[in-house]
Amino acid sequence: MKSTSWGNVARWYDEVIESKDSYQRSLILPNLLRLMEIQRGERILDLACGQGFFARAFCEAGGKVTAADISKELIDIARTNLAKQNSHGQAKQGFKESIDYHVAPAHALHFIQNESIDKIAVVLALQNIENLNEVLVECARVLTVRGKLYMILNHPAFRIPKESSWGFDERAHVQYRRIDRYLSNTKMRIDMHPGRKSGEQTISFHRPLQTYIKALFKQSLCVRRLEEWSSGKKSERGPRATAEDKARKEIPLFLAIEAQKVLCLD
Repeated sequence: MKSTSWGNVARWYDEVIESKDSYQRSLILPNLLRLMEIQRGERILDLACGQGFFARAFCEAGGKVTAADISKELIDIARTNLAKQNSHGQAKQGFKESIDYHVAPAHALHFIQNESIDKIAVVLALQNIENLNEVLVECARVLTVRGKLYMILNHPAFRIPKESSWGFDERAHVQYRRIDRYLSNTKMRIDMHPGRKSGEQTISFHRPLQTYIKALFKQSLCVRRLEEWSSGKKSERGPRATAEDKARKEIPLFLAIEAQKVLCLD
């Protein structure tokens, strides 16, 4: 398996995700579990699972979890994190056996049978994967009829790498989001540690919302729900605090899409 851009920053990524104040822990996880409504014994796929943070949560909710990521480094960390959780007595009985980790790209899940997965979660990963259509073909293949796909994205309308930013209107005393580009599909390299000379980068892909919806439609994946999640963080006291808090509440960070596999979309 060839190395990936995320393999070089695997340890740093693990520390970020596992921290108690990460958006993954404080914002995404509780909302995603609410949407997924995992029932005991349901077959869950954590696709592009990273270091296993969500896979472990899906298992604790009662799911029978398969998890895959293209980065061997991240899968190694995921297995280590699982072993640590088991050894510390934090896991339920049978927890270890119910997470099946694989090193694999998201478009080639040869170890999963057709129509054998009830629910798929792809958390903050599709924006880092180039072959979106191939990934959704594979998702449609492994999902049962009426199975569900949950896509969590950096909000494509407001968080566009290198093409969006915060601004402040001093006259109106308003914090605003500036968008310089939206409808174009773009590919760009992102510095993982801005301000440092580490040279570590990952690749990110911006796609407008219509690109995702059209790609889902082609695979008979029907959108059932869409939610937009904003930050609950608060600014420290200061002259711009009120405006910053309002903007943070009104301009969402993340977009959640729930799609369901149907027999045919004409």
